[in-house]
Amino acid sequence: MIRTERLTLRPARPDDLDALHAIFTDPRAMRYWDRPPHDAIAQTQRFLNGFMTPDDQRREEYILDLDGRCIGKAGIWARPEVGFILHPDHWRRGYVREALEAILPRCFRKWPEMPEITAECDPRNLASVGLLTRLGFRLTGFDRQNFDYGGIEMCDTAYFALPRRIRKAD
Repeated sequence: MIRTERLTLRPARPDDLDALHAIFTDPRAMRYWDRPPHDAIAQTQRFLNGFMTPDDQRREEYILDLDGRCIGKAGIWARPEVGFILHPDHWRRGYVREALEAILPRCFRKWPEMPEITAECDPRNLASVGLLTRLGFRLTGFDRQNFDYGGIEMCDTAYFALPRRIRKAD
């Protein structure tokens, strides 16, 4: 568990299901995710079950808990790639940045052999591109029409990397 100024970053729990389902069924939140919104709570339950299954070699993910309620998730979901999602009611308040500023250094300490943390996003997701840039990620590549978003459309992908900085804290 990690405490930041406004958040508690904690492991997922079974009682996060309804809050996560509210996120994963919201078309605004899922617009740039890896698939369209969930149709059934069973999809969210499968996600939550996977999220709650420990995998210390591949993941370092947290629920973003604001005042006792899950508002999203963030962290390394498949080493070395970072991922995050937040309920739209909480967008543009700096919560994901606050969480990642605590999580990313922890991941570099946890995996000292990892030279960088990566991220992928749809370049139309200007909020995520801006967040990654503010965190120090740099654009490393770009592919056109390479991602099938649920059979609805083909999307571009922007690739980012945050190199390990050699610091005394690392």
